[in-house]
Amino acid sequence: MSEGGDTFRVLINDEEQYSLWPAHKEIPRGWRQLGLVGSREACLAYVEENWTDTTPASVRRQRR
Repeated sequence: MSEGGDTFRVLINDEEQYSLWPAHKEIPRGWRQLGLVGSREACLAYVEENWTDTTPASVRRQRR
């Protein structure tokens, strides 16, 4: 795992949109951590593997 400013968290919001966030910063309102903390590359790999549909959750629900 990286040190200091090179360590990131993977966040998700209610629309199931993902974001990388510097680990040393407070998590913004409306977002929650998924548990992963690591290098930018590790976090990006996680997002690429898990965020398979970038359509916001509210739009996906309307389509059903």
